[in-house]
Amino acid sequence: MRRSERGAPPGQYAAPRRARQSWLRAGVPGVWLSAGAVAIAVLMTLGLIGIIAVRGLAHFWPAEVVQGRYAPPGLEARLVLGEVAQRERIPAERLRGAGVALPAGTGDSLSRELFKLGNRDLYGSDFVWLISDWLQDRRVPRDVLVLERREWGNFYGYVVEVREEGRQVARGAAALPELQRRLQRTQALSERLEQLEKHDIGGVNYALERLRLEGRSLQLEGRLDAAAQADLAARRAELEGRYGELEDQLASLRQEQRRDSVVVRDAEGRTLELNLARVVRAYQPNAMGLVAKLGFYGSKLWEFLSADPREANTEGGVFPAIFGTVMMTLLMAVIVTPFGVIAAIYLREYARQGLLTRVIRIAVNNLAGVPAIVYGVFGLGFFVYVLGGSLDQLFFQASLPTPTFGTPGLLWASLTLAILAVPVVIVATEEGLARIPRSIREGSLALGATQAETLWKVVLPLASPAMLTGLILAVARAAGEVAPLMLVGVVKLAPALPLDGNYPYLHLEQKIMHLGFHLYDVGFQSPNVEAARPLVYATALLLVLVIAGLNLSAVFLRNRLREKYRLLED
Repeated sequence: MRRSERGAPPGQYAAPRRARQSWLRAGVPGVWLSAGAVAIAVLMTLGLIGIIAVRGLAHFWPAEVVQGRYAPPGLEARLVLGEVAQRERIPAERLRGAGVALPAGTGDSLSRELFKLGNRDLYGSDFVWLISDWLQDRRVPRDVLVLERREWGNFYGYVVEVREEGRQVARGAAALPELQRRLQRTQALSERLEQLEKHDIGGVNYALERLRLEGRSLQLEGRLDAAAQADLAARRAELEGRYGELEDQLASLRQEQRRDSVVVRDAEGRTLELNLARVVRAYQPNAMGLVAKLGFYGSKLWEFLSADPREANTEGGVFPAIFGTVMMTLLMAVIVTPFGVIAAIYLREYARQGLLTRVIRIAVNNLAGVPAIVYGVFGLGFFVYVLGGSLDQLFFQASLPTPTFGTPGLLWASLTLAILAVPVVIVATEEGLARIPRSIREGSLALGATQAETLWKVVLPLASPAMLTGLILAVARAAGEVAPLMLVGVVKLAPALPLDGNYPYLHLEQKIMHLGFHLYDVGFQSPNVEAARPLVYATALLLVLVIAGLNLSAVFLRNRLREKYRLLED
C-alpha cells in the first residue's frame, strides 16, 4: 500500500480504481485513438487537396510580366521579358561545379528564378533559370503584350502594327484595339470552321463510310446487282456533291481567316509577323485591374473545362478527358451492378452454404487484391482479341481487315473496369443481405409471397443502400485506375467524343481520353515539363472532383433509399 493510502478510510481509493478499470474495459482509449487517427487522415487529405488546388488553380491567373537586363559576370548583357514561374535558393558550389564563374564575395547561396520567356520559335526554349542578383533594371511595363498561340506557346513582346492582307491598317496606340476587334472576328471564323469540319464534313464522311460498308456487305452476300450498284452510285454522288459544297465553304472560310495578321517585337527588338488564325487570345496582364483579371481567370478556367487540348496536351482544355472518364465510369456502373448483385444474391440466398461456397467467397475476396494491370492484360487478351475479334467476324466482315470491335475501345475499357470492381459490389451486397433480419423474410413468406416475390419486393429494396455502398466503392476505385486502361481503350489524344449525332450515336468501339491517363501523360510524357507542371495539379484536382461528384451522387441516392426503407427495417 502506498504511503498516501495508509490510514485512509476503507473504499476511499477503490472507487477511482474501479472507474479507471471500467473506462479501460469500455474501450474509451481506443475510441479516442481511432477518432484522432481519422481526424489526422482527414486533415492530411484536405491539406493535400488544398496544395493541389492552390498550385493548379493559380495557373489560370494572369501573372505579371517582368522585364529586365540580365548581366551574368563575364558575359554580354541581354534583355529578358517573361513571367516568374518559380523562385528558389541554390548553393553557390552547385554553380561553381557547373562551370559558372562567380564574382568574389559571393555568399554560400544564391537566389534564382524560373522565367517563362515564351517565344519558343525565337529562343528554342520558353523556360530559363536566371540568377536574381544578375537581373538588373527590373520593371513591369504596362504595354507588354501576351499572345496565347495555338502553337509554339506564348509570345511576350510589344505590338507594332496590325495588317490586312499585308497592308498596314493600324499602328501605335490604335494597334491594340484593332487587334482585339480583328481577333474576335478571327475566333468567330475559327468556331465556324470547327463546326464545319467536325460536324458537317464529319457527318458526310461518316455517311460515305457507311455507304461503302453497305456496298461491301452486299458484295459479300452476293446481292450487289446492277440495281443495287445504281442505287449506291446515286447516293454516293449526292453525298459527294454535298461534300464538294462544304469543301468550297471550308476553303473560303480559311482564306478569310488568313486575312489578318499582327507584327510584334520581342524585348531585344526582333520582329515577327503572326497570322491571327494562330492566336487564341491577346491581353496585357500588367495593365489589368482586379475586375479584368477575374474575368480573364474565369474565361481561362472555363476553357480548361470545355475546350480540347492542344500543344501536346500542355495547353487548352481537358473536356474530352472529362467526358471519357464520366462516360466510362457510368457504363462500368451499369455493367457491374447487375452482375455483382446477382452473384451476391445467389451466394447468400440460393447457394448451399458449404465448402464450395466458402471457396467462391475466398476467391472473390482475393480478386479484390489482384493488381489492376493484370485485369488490363486479361481485358486485352479476352475482350479485345477474342471477343472483339469474334464480333468482327460475325457482324462486321465488311470492315475487315480493319477491326471494329477487335481493337481497344470504350466498351472494353468499361468491361475491364467492371471485372476489376465486381468483387467490391459482391462483398458489399452480401453484407447488406446478411443484415436483413430473417423474421422479415419469414413474415413475407407467411403472408403468401413466394421466395422470388420476397426477394424482389422485400429483401432487395432493404439491401439497396448496401448495393449502392458497393457501387460507391467500385466507382472510387475504377474511376482512378490508369494501368489497365492504357491497354484496353484509353489514348493520349482523342478529341472526337464517342457520343455524337451519327447513328448509332453512342460509339462503343471508339477510343477515349481519361483524366487519369491524361495526368500521367502530361506529368511524365510531356516534352515541355515546366509548362506542363501546373496542368498536372489542375488535372489532379479535376480528377478528384469528378470522382467525388460521382460518389456524392451515389451517396445521396443511398441516403434517400435508407430513409425510405428505415420504417420497414424497424
